[in-house]
Amino acid sequence: LVGVAEAAMSGVARGAYILAEAPEGEPEGVLMASGSELQLAVEARRLLAEQGHHLRVVSMPCQEVFEEQPAEYRNQILPPALRRRVSIEAGRTLGWRRFVGDGGRALGVDRFGASAPGPVVEEKFGMTAEAVVRAWLETSG
Repeated sequence: LVGVAEAAMSGVARGAYILAEAPEGEPEGVLMASGSELQLAVEARRLLAEQGHHLRVVSMPCQEVFEEQPAEYRNQILPPALRRRVSIEAGRTLGWRRFVGDGGRALGVDRFGASAPGPVVEEKFGMTAEAVVRAWLETSG
């Protein structure tokens, strides 16, 4: 992804930044995550592009800092018109609802106590790019 390092340098200090823009034209929606889940968002973006959907990926390492930013910046990163949103968090979904809105989906693991090899747990809890794709296709705009 071109320009990621530059975007991260300034964006991390603001709590969120655009990691990857829609590959063609205006984005139809947003995939967002805070850490290692970003790889799922980027892969889901690629899979959705193959189906003709163009999405933005937002890295949001700190929700609280992002909320402190001026409305102009917050609306640049998460435009109000982009209502089709999915957040991806391997931990709890707590806090993501305010960013995904009523039509969006917050993917995460809101329970405790699974033990298995990583890929098995990821599949079981829906932490795969394919699950992100399904979740985004279920959102409403």
